[in-house]
Amino acid sequence: MHNSSKLGPSRWSPDEGWDGLLVRLAAHVPEMAAGFVDKVSGIPEYASGGVTREELLATAERTFEQLVAALRRGGTELEGELAGAARELGGRRARAGIPPESLMSAVRLDFPVIWAQLLALVDPADGAALNSRVEEVWNLVDQYATQTRNGYLDERVRMAQEEAVVERDFIAQLFAPGGHGPETLQRIGTALDLAPGAELSLAAARGEAGAVLRTLGVAPAARFRVYVYESGDVVYGFWKVPASGSPLPPGLSRIPCGLVSSIPGLAGVREAAVEAEALARVAHEGDDGPLDTGTAWPRVARRLLDDARLPLRAAVDRSLESCRPNERERLEETARSILATGNVTATAAALFCHRNTILNRMARFQEVTGIDLTVPEQAARLVVAWA
Repeated sequence: MHNSSKLGPSRWSPDEGWDGLLVRLAAHVPEMAAGFVDKVSGIPEYASGGVTREELLATAERTFEQLVAALRRGGTELEGELAGAARELGGRRARAGIPPESLMSAVRLDFPVIWAQLLALVDPADGAALNSRVEEVWNLVDQYATQTRNGYLDERVRMAQEEAVVERDFIAQLFAPGGHGPETLQRIGTALDLAPGAELSLAAARGEAGAVLRTLGVAPAARFRVYVYESGDVVYGFWKVPASGSPLPPGLSRIPCGLVSSIPGLAGVREAAVEAEALARVAHEGDDGPLDTGTAWPRVARRLLDDARLPLRAAVDRSLESCRPNERERLEETARSILATGNVTATAAALFCHRNTILNRMARFQEVTGIDLTVPEQAARLVVAWA
């Protein structure tokens, strides 16, 4: 027989019903909150002071009050003030830098704390009366944890968006006209996690190649963190040159783009961007990788001359039209080899001709086009025309 007189006034009697037990539970909220904080302090991210004990205690008391009130209402779904409080808690912990797994570990302590207090209020002989309530209490705490996690993730998205906007603003400063003083470069470097004097590389691309370069800016950063900037139809990406291994981010070596491989710090980004853009504008789908100034300068020069309405190639083509097709083919292959090697003997070997044959073709080429392949200034004109 149940002898309640020996159990004291704090013991619950089944005659009081579930709501009576919850009323008693509400009176122990401060005690539960203190116990919760003691347990949470065992989680490293909380123990290190990411959230103050005062904040933990105040939040725990408010949470337990709301959870007990929700149990008394008998609702099966988390709603209203409690759902909002859970999402707000998740947002605060996100801003405090608490990892999601640590947050979930803390929130799921609500159930054992509540259940332990319920058992403490009930005589062991009456403990079976609680069995039917386990799922109800667990479901409520689980829904609270879910809403807390949702609030955490929503806030992380907002924070990432804010961080991305701030980062884009700092990157844009590097591409803006005008120089930057040491203090500005230091501030930009701090925001981008780059030393102002770090050696950098920069690529520029357009069209499909630009789309590929853009994806490198959101790819997981293992060895490379690519910072992306867009202006008009050009996509730019720059990165810190790694100490070892490939100097290019994965995938970049196969796309036609302009590349400046060595930039002495953040102050040189804008100048490098101008150079890389000029290269990107002469790149085409037939290129199997990036272009640099050392190899693609003739294309850039020709484009600039074409824009100035100085069509060098057209003039050369018109001169060669007077030749028979076979003769023109021989003259062009000889001229291209001379431009590539600068050596008559090497050209004769490459084309399987006698040296005198090559000299005769060079003389004929000069006669037809007016370009003496042995004069660097005139040869350079042909290099640009045929770029």
